Amino acid sequence: MRERVISGVVIALIVVLCGLVGKGYLLGAAMAVCGSIGFWELCKTCGVLTPKADGTIPPEGSADTKTQKSNSLVVLGILLTAVYYAGLLLIQYLNAQDQKTMFHHADLLMLVMMSMGLIAFMAVYVLTFPKYNSDRVMAAYFSFIYAPVMLSFVYRARLLPYGIFVYILIFLCSSVCDVCALAAGMAFGRHKMAPILSPKKTIEGAVGGVIGSMVSCAVVALIVQHFDKGAKLVVPFMILGFVGALVSMLGDLAASAIKRDHNIKDYGNLIPGHGGIMDRLDSTIFAAPLIYFTGVLLLGTAV
Repeated sequence: MRERVISGVVIALIVVLCGLVGKGYLLGAAMAVCGSIGFWELCKTCGVLTPKADGTIPPEGSADTKTQKSNSLVVLGILLTAVYYAGLLLIQYLNAQDQKTMFHHADLLMLVMMSMGLIAFMAVYVLTFPKYNSDRVMAAYFSFIYAPVMLSFVYRARLLPYGIFVYILIFLCSSVCDVCALAAGMAFGRHKMAPILSPKKTIEGAVGGVIGSMVSCAVVALIVQHFDKGAKLVVPFMILGFVGALVSMLGDLAASAIKRDHNIKDYGNLIPGHGGIMDRLDSTIFAAPLIYFTGVLLLGTAV
């Protein structure tokens, strides 16, 4: 517990630092690192790093059960992540010079990386055939979308109007939702939400988590409005809290389902008391894109 608390405090300080310093550039670099680590953790979990080409399950204790540190699919994913985030940072820099909006440009980059990334992974598949079976190639591409691409919306949210606060809401929604869902579930929980996957989570707890998230986001809006008299953010921020809380719970369950499928407790041991990057950011990965796109609709595009 002590390790978990200390790690949680350190993570919170890093989150605040990355959001405040460097006008988003530091945050973009941090998300690139987190995305790369998350990609590697997913590849390890989903069997991309297991050297077995024919798709069969190797005997327990055999050499084939030992995971590799990397392979061509993983190296390609890391390179694609680096190119993608370098492109996002470049777009931010260029737009800062001539005050153009970046929403459509960054979305175009994302679509290009997703489509060209698929082609690149398939190129490795066919050019090295039969080194990798199709399951490992698809798992590698899935891991690229799941971690690096989805996490990029944490950085992109920072560039929206009132971006520092939208950025804070991404983490606030998931954290407050967890705490309030636990409290409401213990007090009122009767109906299981996902009985096989997570027996302790209840529908009543989920409702409590969503309400807690919306209230906390409304408080943030009121604080902002106190200093910016022209801002009208209570309703937009409450909507962001509603959306963020719902999808953060889905993200938590999705990450748990993957771990359950592969019979592991944690994705890694990078963060003492928390596990890996995917264990710590499982809710954030789902909340960030929905909060970002909802923020675009309610607040406008980046400036």
